[in-house]
Amino acid sequence: MKKFIQSYIVAAIIVAIYAFIKLPVLRLDFLSFISVLIIFFGVAGILDMMLDRGEHTSKLAKYNFGIAIVLVIFNIVAPFITSSPILHAKAYRNLIGEVKESKFTKDVSPVSVSDIRLVDEDMAMRLGDKKIGEDPALGSVAKLGQFHIQNVNGELYWVAPLVHRDIIKWITSLDGTDGYVMVSASNPQDVRLVQEIDKKPVKIVYQPEAYFLQDLHRHMYLKGIVNAGMTDFTFEIDDEGHPYWVTTLYEHKVGYSGANAIGVATVNASTGETKRYSIKDAPKWIDRIQPESFVVDQINDWGLYVKGFLNSVISEEGVLVATEGTSLVYGTDGKAYWYTGITSAGSDESTIGFMLVDTRTKEAKLYKQPGATETAAMTSAEGKVQEKNYQATFPVMYNILGKPTYVMSLKDKAGLVKMVSFVSVEDYSVLGLGENKEEALRNYREALASKGNSIKLENDETQQTIEGTITRINQDVQSGNTFYYLTIDTDTSRIFNAMSKVSSELPLTQVGDKVKLSYQKEAKGLVDINEFDNLNILNVEVDTTKQ
Repeated sequence: MKKFIQSYIVAAIIVAIYAFIKLPVLRLDFLSFISVLIIFFGVAGILDMMLDRGEHTSKLAKYNFGIAIVLVIFNIVAPFITSSPILHAKAYRNLIGEVKESKFTKDVSPVSVSDIRLVDEDMAMRLGDKKIGEDPALGSVAKLGQFHIQNVNGELYWVAPLVHRDIIKWITSLDGTDGYVMVSASNPQDVRLVQEIDKKPVKIVYQPEAYFLQDLHRHMYLKGIVNAGMTDFTFEIDDEGHPYWVTTLYEHKVGYSGANAIGVATVNASTGETKRYSIKDAPKWIDRIQPESFVVDQINDWGLYVKGFLNSVISEEGVLVATEGTSLVYGTDGKAYWYTGITSAGSDESTIGFMLVDTRTKEAKLYKQPGATETAAMTSAEGKVQEKNYQATFPVMYNILGKPTYVMSLKDKAGLVKMVSFVSVEDYSVLGLGENKEEALRNYREALASKGNSIKLENDETQQTIEGTITRINQDVQSGNTFYYLTIDTDTSRIFNAMSKVSSELPLTQVGDKVKLSYQKEAKGLVDINEFDNLNILNVEVDTTKQ
């Protein structure tokens, strides 16, 4: 009995050391837990042999070795039986939950031009590196971690922590790195290095780049999160600017596969305070709980196994797949959604629609909107200025003028934004280019109108409508197009302009006429008119019955 206790105690100590290093998930649907049991019984068997004074292996040692062998066989066989899509295609298809079809203009409101983001992750990294490079002492001991986009008090920012460069820098900075960097997603001039909040220094003590007890994953494990998988260690700040690590907790829904988020854990990056939440109870400032990789895998499984496993590898009838690349988009309600196009198997440039998946609840909606893939839209935009060799950023989809539209930046070889492009999802040959968002939007509006698209906006809260009397009006011809410039008495801070295609009443308008017009909210200076009505000109109906 004494030998039995000794071998199991030593085996438990060895397993504890292994767990401290490898951080296995102690849960039945994780193979890492089975591996822990194999190590435990294997070590116990070896210790029994070492403690056995007889010439033959004791029954206890054989018993422990027998259990270890059975577990090894289980570790090999069980994943296929319980997790193979050959046997569980329906379970994989249902992981995403119910996919509801919806109408794009109903769920996605038109966005203000000022809120369109032009800064991608690569550009945010360049701007962030430049910011910390302004302080040579800071740049020599720390580097930027990964940027994540998030909603901070109603505005979108790329946020990244300062992290240790290497183990030597960690040893000499055990009190943590000094703060984090914020880069506006819509204004590349807005770059901030945050090192103090309420006159208190901001220290990033716990981080993936730290070691031992300051290693983020290990810290959370030792705080009791041992019975759930941990992934997607995301740096986020709350509405007051305090830094946190937000980590998705997950389980396996199909045997030892089919990863599915069940909650989230937060770690105060400075104090190490750790809290665990369900999806429903997570703080509102947390933008995403559903990892991008989980969502993409589940969307692909939903489309792939529409008619079972055999169909997915033989005829591929009705099979749908997500397009390459996803983006994080934000609705007017402040919620974040994973966006991806949906295309049929074998299709290269066209989509049958797209999906939006709530990054917190995983609510999925399908919008059947035939059109171009993100890659095709990028190629179209680059083709318009091919002589400049600009490269398009991965597009973000918005509701622009009531149409689903890809918006992307065009950058030169130095990574600087040179142009902006709006590309119609429905027809990637319809696009607008400009040196800024306003110019690109004006050209996009003209491109839509020239194709016969109706751009009359319904329920567009981004538009401002005003009435007034014309105080000045004149025209100018540019590249064969006539532009009308006017001012009104009720708004002396703006000059309004439009082409005659906006309204046939513009060429007839004179000083003193009362007009009604709409334009994009927050637009300043020279403002494009979206709709125009001369109230002094009567709408005359022509009687076509008289000859």
